[in-house]
Amino acid sequence: MRYEALGQGLRRNEWLLTAHHEDDQLETLLLQLMRGAGVAGLAAMPRDTVFGSGRLVRPVLHESRAALEAFVRARGFSWVEDDSNVDERFDRNYLRRRVLPVLRERWPAAARVASRSASHLGEARALIEALAVEDLARVSVEGGLIELSTLAKLDAARQRNVLRHWLQTRGLAMPDAVHLERIRVELAAARADANPIVRWTGGEVRRFRGRLYALRGPSMREPATRKSATNATTPRDRQAWRWRTTRRFELGEGRGVLRLVADAQGPLNAETLPAVLWVGVREGGEKLALEPGGPRRALKELLRVATLPPWEREALPIVFDGKTPAAAVVAVADLLVAAPFRVTVSSKGAKGRLRLVWEGRFC
Repeated sequence: MRYEALGQGLRRNEWLLTAHHEDDQLETLLLQLMRGAGVAGLAAMPRDTVFGSGRLVRPVLHESRAALEAFVRARGFSWVEDDSNVDERFDRNYLRRRVLPVLRERWPAAARVASRSASHLGEARALIEALAVEDLARVSVEGGLIELSTLAKLDAARQRNVLRHWLQTRGLAMPDAVHLERIRVELAAARADANPIVRWTGGEVRRFRGRLYALRGPSMREPATRKSATNATTPRDRQAWRWRTTRRFELGEGRGVLRLVADAQGPLNAETLPAVLWVGVREGGEKLALEPGGPRRALKELLRVATLPPWEREALPIVFDGKTPAAAVVAVADLLVAAPFRVTVSSKGAKGRLRLVWEGRFC
């Protein structure tokens, strides 16, 4: 939480300097070792790294705590000790007070040696990350997806390495080793007609048509139990949008915003839109014609043909006209526009043309 707050407050080209020292590095290395960390974790704290919009620099990382304390006291500064530093319920304090004195008794240079090892591991981490960048360029496709058939050509260690890097670039919290292995093995091995998912705190990965999708958890509406189209009596969770008053409609946390914008090439005819639109999601049974005089086709089929993943089909915002009990579909997100509301050759000029834009959609 501390680092998140500091990172958010750091402006472009600013540096955050911390007083982490050699003994802190030893503690961090031992804590990471006890957590079963890999090379990245065992590299502990880097001396200089990108942080937020700026950089995080630890200029005294190779100095001992004793040397820094002596330097400060020699210049007349008072030493302030945080009371929480003596609470041995915290792992770092337990290490500092119980474990490190024993280590130093046997190996006085423990902190210096551990710092050197962390530096070597930092170099190894940089090489591993460079390999991950190369592999990701090889296995990823448009949209930041992973092609499973290409991923399978890498050995298991490189698969894990590139998956970690991929999840990091997508902004997801890193899964533990068990969940990472499930992503690598289970998603590829599931039946061809299945829609497998691996979910952990902070993210999820799904498979669709041989590709992996990284998502920031269940930010999308999960498919709900639907009433049949013939038995439905009340639209599910539809909200009114008085678009002539405000061209912006908030869909809710994690789902983005709909906007109606004037566009000389826009497909929507403003003159055919009622003053109040209704926004919801699929309930089942919706049909629409895409061309004047064309057949009315099931929305479910249109979305399937559009090759949208199943979880996205369920979460797409749909705009209805709301004039009739049947509530005709006006538009499906920014993908489809129903014929009665579409600009035609006979439409007057470009003045009343609009485009529906979906911003900040789920990822």
